Amino acid sequence: MRSGIAAVALLIWARGRIDLSLPVVGIGVVYAAVMTMFVASTKLTTAANAIFLQSAAPLYLLVLGPLVLKEAVRRRDVAYMTALGAGVIICFLGTPAPSASAPNPALGNILGLVCSILWATTLMALRWAQRGGRDVGLSAVIVGNAMAAIAALSFAWPLPSAPLTEWSTLLYLGVIQIGLAYVCLTTAMRQLPALEVSLVLLLEPVMSPLWTWLVRGEAPGPWALVGGGVIVAATAGKSIYEFTARPV
Repeated sequence: MRSGIAAVALLIWARGRIDLSLPVVGIGVVYAAVMTMFVASTKLTTAANAIFLQSAAPLYLLVLGPLVLKEAVRRRDVAYMTALGAGVIICFLGTPAPSASAPNPALGNILGLVCSILWATTLMALRWAQRGGRDVGLSAVIVGNAMAAIAALSFAWPLPSAPLTEWSTLLYLGVIQIGLAYVCLTTAMRQLPALEVSLVLLLEPVMSPLWTWLVRGEAPGPWALVGGGVIVAATAGKSIYEFTARPV
């Protein structure tokens, strides 16, 4: 439902104009897989593990960016990736005990890792789509969300009865969390390399596990906290360095 609402909201934003060329549909397929895989991962493992594992996307972009997009990688990027890789490995060292909100952490961790590979591919494809005057990234996101919604509908139908507050939450997630966020993301992709975008997006892991702990009472496993701490510290260090090294 979240993806379906997002697809409609973005289609309205695009004033009904959408590119359905083969490359756009291909990007949409990969993006739909990301959306589906991430939700499946968070249903099986803790939110902290799922999010931290998805944060491994820059590792793959370190390799794929120069090969596919011809975007140079700097030495400090390699140092950062080393720390990021260590954080991801630490996340995998401990598997939290099954709980009501994380019934199968081991499988959820695997799905989270697959999701990170697909997410890296999506960022790379969106960067390609937004370069050189092409402006089809938003079309790919619309197609992907529509595909994810259709694929999941067979599992969700008939829709359960829910109060207005629950539907309001879904409306917010579709319009703001996905819709507005991807308007910003596809716009940023015109200016920034895929690797740089993936690093900026790592701000999400700083807060998401904290929110799920405060709101849902879902405590991350100790190894996830250590691994996530390494990821966050490395991201903060790189961000500070990039800011201070920028010419005035």
